[in-house]
Amino acid sequence: MDILYIGVIRMPIDDFPDRRYLIDSRELGERLGAVTLIDLRPAEDFSLGHIEGSKHLDIYGVSLNDSSDAPLNAFLPIFRTLFGARGVLLDRPVVIYDHESGERAARAVWLLAVLGHPDVRLLDGGTQAWSASGKPLVRLTEAPPPSDPAKAPPALPPFKGTPNLDLLATRFDVQRAIDDEQSIVVDVRRESEYRGTERRARRAGTVPGAVHIFWRDHLDDKGAFRPADEIRDLYVARGATPDKTIIPFCQGGYRSASTFLALKSLGYPRVRNYVASWGEWGNREDSKIVVPDPGS
Repeated sequence: MDILYIGVIRMPIDDFPDRRYLIDSRELGERLGAVTLIDLRPAEDFSLGHIEGSKHLDIYGVSLNDSSDAPLNAFLPIFRTLFGARGVLLDRPVVIYDHESGERAARAVWLLAVLGHPDVRLLDGGTQAWSASGKPLVRLTEAPPPSDPAKAPPALPPFKGTPNLDLLATRFDVQRAIDDEQSIVVDVRRESEYRGTERRARRAGTVPGAVHIFWRDHLDDKGAFRPADEIRDLYVARGATPDKTIIPFCQGGYRSASTFLALKSLGYPRVRNYVASWGEWGNREDSKIVVPDPGS
């Protein structure tokens, strides 16, 4: 196993009022060995360099396109099994990372919070911040030996927690939010998706009344969260204030999970990530959809 070191310092995230979903490289370095580490990057990236002790998990293609009860109740147990297989336990903290504060890790943090884990965090800035702080990545130098299925240990049990569905929105919640003055729907996709010039479903456009705030606007040029005051100003300027219920969405609940983490870290009490997002809304004939005016 080779060890890699790379260099530059990352700003702390101490200015966020609620850090339950975030951890920085300094704090993680102090807690290594006391947390379950999960790397959400592609397998090739994991093999080339990861934080020592990490388990690999790639759930990028596991998405939902119908958020009604039966499909949703079949969808969430998939992740109980996947997280359980990586050794996730209710009484042990979990840190999940990407190469930056990316959509893959953000969605995994949000999903595990939905499943009821009380202490799951995103490594702010990901492996880039970890390496920039002078901490090592380890490289896989050889493939694991083949195993005999007859002698393999029993599979680890699925993760067990009490789901917190208040962190999740379905299409029915979005439908209600359209006419609710106390709710704001936030479209975090690219402007081309929001305006309907980029089509990624049968129908293009956005949810009526949605405000557009691109998800990467709350990240800095190194892919870590910007200072809390800057992020707060970004959302408040568009009417996404802490007194409202905020429902972010993207194409499949990945990018909007980053928005969920940003707003929860600011202390917003009611943020619900739309689990199926435009992959559901844009493919239904009964969805209300508008195409914003070019000058709006």
